[in-house]
Amino acid sequence: MVATPIGNLRDITLRALDTLRAVDTVFAEDTRDAQRLLAHHGITAKLAALHEHNEREATRTVLQRLAAGRDVALISDAGTPAISDPGAFAVAAARAAGFEVVPVPGPNAAVAALSVAGLAGPFAFLGFLPPKPAARRRALEAWKDFPHTLVLYEAPHRIVECIDDLASVLGATRTVVLARELTKVFETVHGCPLGEARAWLEEDPNRLRGEFVVLVAGASPTADADLPEGERVLALLLGALPLKTAVQLAARISGAPRNALYDKALALQGRKQAPKQRARRKK
Repeated sequence: MVATPIGNLRDITLRALDTLRAVDTVFAEDTRDAQRLLAHHGITAKLAALHEHNEREATRTVLQRLAAGRDVALISDAGTPAISDPGAFAVAAARAAGFEVVPVPGPNAAVAALSVAGLAGPFAFLGFLPPKPAARRRALEAWKDFPHTLVLYEAPHRIVECIDDLASVLGATRTVVLARELTKVFETVHGCPLGEARAWLEEDPNRLRGEFVVLVAGASPTADADLPEGERVLALLLGALPLKTAVQLAARISGAPRNALYDKALALQGRKQAPKQRARRKK
């Protein structure tokens, strides 16, 4: 599995070049793109097609050549194969048949975009969202409360409607980073609130061209999400501190809303005082 450049043809590893020179056949998503890449680096290799429309049939050819003791390479149009590109079925079949599958790592558009987005922490890679609006919005609903960065790919003819759906489902104030034409001449990386992204795209027709990596900041934690931790801290502090001080410290430590913690403190103290009151009435 050989990663190839996502734009700049010089972004290829020495190991990738050695591998492409050594294998019996290079299976490619588009043999025309593959031929240009190989010719640029002076590589003459036997090419065969493996794409979304023929992957199962082409996989049989891959297995036949492996069974004959030959090495083969799989590349996509750009970047790392089997990442939002064909290849996963062929990999699974080769591994199931007992053949070794070796990654030759290199360029990846999602990781390249993350490195310049300035969005910290873990991320989830969604690949391409469904092309139809209703299905796309349903898919986004499942990720609405995800607290980390979302990374997805989008084509230029759908980028505006995708941005509209992102803003509608995730909220207009979320930060989005649009990375287009990465490693190419007109590479652009732009960050803004989702509610402003459409206007930025439409300011210049050139901004609507090229393949996009779209990165959206994760959902902010809500106050309610902090409440259980705040109540736990509050219960510990009430045993040693006055009610008001315990509430203030619990809110500061946990981020939970002070009013909710105050109500909880009253409820806790009420439960403690009730037995004493009943005892006094018995006397």
